[in-house]
Amino acid sequence: MSKIFITGATGQLGKATIGFLLQKGIAANEISALARNEGKAAALKSKGINVKIGTYDDVDSLHSAMQGIETMLLISSSEMTKSRAIQHINAIKAAKENGVKNIIYTGFMRTHEDPESPLWFIAEDHVETEKYLKESGITYTIFANGFYMDMLMDYVGEQILESKTIFVPAGEGKINFVLRNEVAEALANVLTTNGHENKTYNIGIEQPVSFVEIANYISELTGVAINYVSPEPEVYLQTLLKYGVPEDYARMFTAFAVAFAADTMNVSTIDLTQLLGRKPTTVKEYLSSKFKK
Repeated sequence: MSKIFITGATGQLGKATIGFLLQKGIAANEISALARNEGKAAALKSKGINVKIGTYDDVDSLHSAMQGIETMLLISSSEMTKSRAIQHINAIKAAKENGVKNIIYTGFMRTHEDPESPLWFIAEDHVETEKYLKESGITYTIFANGFYMDMLMDYVGEQILESKTIFVPAGEGKINFVLRNEVAEALANVLTTNGHENKTYNIGIEQPVSFVEIANYISELTGVAINYVSPEPEVYLQTLLKYGVPEDYARMFTAFAVAFAADTMNVSTIDLTQLLGRKPTTVKEYLSSKFKK
């Protein structure tokens, strides 16, 4: 019987977490994975994972998928078009009704969460979900994840050594970046050990960094002097649109940059260090794998 149930299992974080669980010796038939379609889940199925077809919107599919489950990893929905909180709450309700004992939820790191925050468009659903989860009576663990380091080059620009300029309206704000793979490893560690009951972990590097520091790191690593320019947000948005970035993405990138400038992800933490048993990959280490002198 499957004991661990993973939602969003065909996404990058879900797949990576399952990979770490298998590495840790968890039998494939002890893991159930929720997927929206069978095609995407074929690789998981071939490993012996119990694939359950369903969505956060289809409550019946959630109920049938969760029978006999002890622990659920609720990976937050990537759909930004409707209320993600409703989707997450559907999953938490189904878990409660099926006797699931533990829920691990992937939220995101923030210094404040009021409606005035530049990140409220992302934060609101997480705040609502976490409140519901805490009030559900189910034992929970919340991962407040930093900004994925894997997306850093989208801000830096792949042509940085030609342009010699990082152009992002993040001011001098510091950001806690984290590698997706290390989030997955920490999730697998929490899923297979005790002592995480009703805790919220800030998941990221120990010391956040600014784009000023990032420009300096790249200069140091490549020997090319890199400038950092922090334009007005509207100028940045129009620049992205001019280069053909789809409007939804351009607005989201701009909103995150404005939030970075406001220090909304400036959180120092040793939580991930403790969960991994080592220091997580730093921004400088990550960049050194991207740039060789």
